[in-house]
Amino acid sequence: MGAATVEERLQRLSPEQLRGIRRGVEREALRARPDGWLALTPHPPALGSALMHPHITTDFCESQLELITAVHGSIASCLAELTQVHQFVVRCLGNELLWATSMPCSLPTDETIPVARFGTSNVGRAKSVYRTGLGHRYGKRMQTISGVHYNWSMPGLDNDAYFGLIRNFRRHAFLLLYLFGGSPAVSASFVAGRVHALQPLSEQTLGLPHATTLRMGRLGYQSDAQAALAVSYNSLDSYAGSLHTALTRPHPPYEAFGIRNPGGEYNQLSTSLLQIENEFYGTIRPKRTIRSGERPLHALRERGVEYVEVRCLDLDPYAPIGVSATTLAFVDLFLLHCLLEDSPPDNALELAALARNQERTAAQGREPGLMLERECGGVVSLVDWGRELLEALGPIAQALDAVNSDGLHGQALRAARAALDDPSRLPSARMLDAMTRDFGNAFNPFGRAQSVSARAALMALPWGTDTQARFAALAAASIEEQAALEAREVLDFEQYRVQYLSPEGLMPAAG
Repeated sequence: MGAATVEERLQRLSPEQLRGIRRGVEREALRARPDGWLALTPHPPALGSALMHPHITTDFCESQLELITAVHGSIASCLAELTQVHQFVVRCLGNELLWATSMPCSLPTDETIPVARFGTSNVGRAKSVYRTGLGHRYGKRMQTISGVHYNWSMPGLDNDAYFGLIRNFRRHAFLLLYLFGGSPAVSASFVAGRVHALQPLSEQTLGLPHATTLRMGRLGYQSDAQAALAVSYNSLDSYAGSLHTALTRPHPPYEAFGIRNPGGEYNQLSTSLLQIENEFYGTIRPKRTIRSGERPLHALRERGVEYVEVRCLDLDPYAPIGVSATTLAFVDLFLLHCLLEDSPPDNALELAALARNQERTAAQGREPGLMLERECGGVVSLVDWGRELLEALGPIAQALDAVNSDGLHGQALRAARAALDDPSRLPSARMLDAMTRDFGNAFNPFGRAQSVSARAALMALPWGTDTQARFAALAAASIEEQAALEAREVLDFEQYRVQYLSPEGLMPAAG
């Protein structure tokens, strides 16, 4: 992009490009019993097929819902759809709750947590086997953590622009963890039998006094095996090459599990470091819509980046649908800044420093005077770096508000500035304060109360018979689609597994 400033590059964007921003949301949530323990019931049939439904599926375990919107041109329409999906779901759950926080409700023993089931088709079986492998590799409890994913695109961007955005996002992601982290404490059942550095807050609650997001720290989606995976974000080719190796080279500790157990049941899809692309954890991913039977890496290589998936947002325990409009508006600002700012290539030393910054922010983010590492071996306080970034977002907020005429992005920026100046406004601080004030420092009662409050708020919203009928029809159609898929299945699952995981399936067509 040359030597232009962020403001100069912003001025080059047309109103049509800014209005052309598209987004979608995926919200994960555990189903919990009224007493705050994990529900062990199957995926409710009234919700339809977890394999085929366009808006309602499951994530790792049978008890973990994932609620998905279509692609939208505005935050308001995106969250309106997400709200309707939530309204339908809570009406189908009986007395079960959608758990309101990222860190899970009280959990039973690891072996008792049910892996998600998707039926008898090959694609359905592969989804379940993949999740079985995750359980063996990382433990089932870690997989019950939930979050919000924000899918974002803008017209006119090529692969290099998206990867420049991604590099800058990773450099500055600490600010999102600080501002929107909502997991400073956890039920003791989550870490039972596991080494950790958490402090007891009450009999069944652990946490850290200045934590923002345990979900994004050592207790969350972290993997020592993946930590050794040096993924380069300098180009599509370097990124794809890094993942290709991880997807095709056997990893000795995982070879020890074997593909199948002595009884013939599948332990995992493969013995490589990554079974499939989705196993690679990160704060942001380049994505491309896949065709039936296509590997995600093949789709990226063949047709390029279509959008980015932001993966570092905790559930907002104070939002009935897990995320607010102001949060998404701020992420719009943040992503545009990451796109417009100079984005030099990354390197191994920088990637290691960014990992340390993420861990410090997750575990100690609200600690007064906390210092982070910056380029060239320097250090800077989190708050000073954050203020610098927020200052740069001002013109972007003005530009987006000008084309959207709703003032939402300016409102989001003002809220972020207020929270940076007054950490007691942060979700992590509000949560710990409420736990102390109202729940004897206990996490699970807080989570249960927020879940009950969210359910009541959703049930109080208008809900027409036509909307109910539309969602019921979607559920019924998804069940029929799964049955039809299973009826026409002819390929043996082992043949399917070998074909799907073949290295050739990761490569684009010749020429």
